[in-house]
Amino acid sequence: MFKGSIVALITPMNKEGHICKNSLKNLIQYHIKNKTTAIVSVGTTGESATLNQKEHINTVLLTLELSEGKIPVIAGTGANSTSEAITLTKKFENSGIGGCLTVVPYYNKPTQKGLYQHFKAISESTNIPQILYNVPSRTGCDMLPETVIKLSKLQNIIGIKEATGDLSRIHKIKQYVSKNFLLISGDDATALDFIQLGGQGVISVTANIAAKDMSNMCSLALKKDFINARIINKKLMLIHESLFLEPNPIPIKWAAWKLGMIQNNYLRLPLTSLSDTNKNMLYLALKKANMIH
Repeated sequence: MFKGSIVALITPMNKEGHICKNSLKNLIQYHIKNKTTAIVSVGTTGESATLNQKEHINTVLLTLELSEGKIPVIAGTGANSTSEAITLTKKFENSGIGGCLTVVPYYNKPTQKGLYQHFKAISESTNIPQILYNVPSRTGCDMLPETVIKLSKLQNIIGIKEATGDLSRIHKIKQYVSKNFLLISGDDATALDFIQLGGQGVISVTANIAAKDMSNMCSLALKKDFINARIINKKLMLIHESLFLEPNPIPIKWAAWKLGMIQNNYLRLPLTSLSDTNKNMLYLALKKANMIH
């Protein structure tokens, strides 16, 4: 279910900062049309850090409703408190959610033992499939391959989104986990290499605005047609890089608005609008990729 190009969906908001249902519906239809394989709702790119818990739950459930069963939805359910992550996860029991993406606890920097116990407790609290999410640049804490391997033995932990950009992690994990354990890239710029080394896909920021290209690239790579996959990736590389000129989701939200995909470029504080210098750089990247004229 969770292979290929999975989008880390932005959360569109209106001028008052409330969730924009019309824009969300349009984004979901865009991904269904362009064969994105699944949607991650309210992850990092979906501004999970600035939505309160009620908004978080309602946005995930609205995404599920608007998808009409045509595309799987994965809920972002991570927290730096184990009890909070469990509470959030339980809100999606029997909802139709396909899985949960659970980030390494941030700020409090647990030990590897603490990470294992955190994810084990979440796993034991639910029947929803769990995808681990390791992104040390955001969390200040790196979940090492040994811990991932240990967690992979738990029944409903089905994979990991590995966003270190360290391609050596694939071999270190893959040789010790079952063949069904998913290895998913969390870094667009290295995603193709990640798949070539044995990964099954990417949870992508770029897919928000280049869904068809990302879908095609991943599909070709999974069929081991790396020559044609690299042609697409080369076209997108400047986009991959430009979308991280400032912390995600600042650039991707501006790009989606500039391309007319959402009605407003609203971000909640402490996130602020893309700087003029970086707007120009991202605009040039979009132009070079023939996405804007």
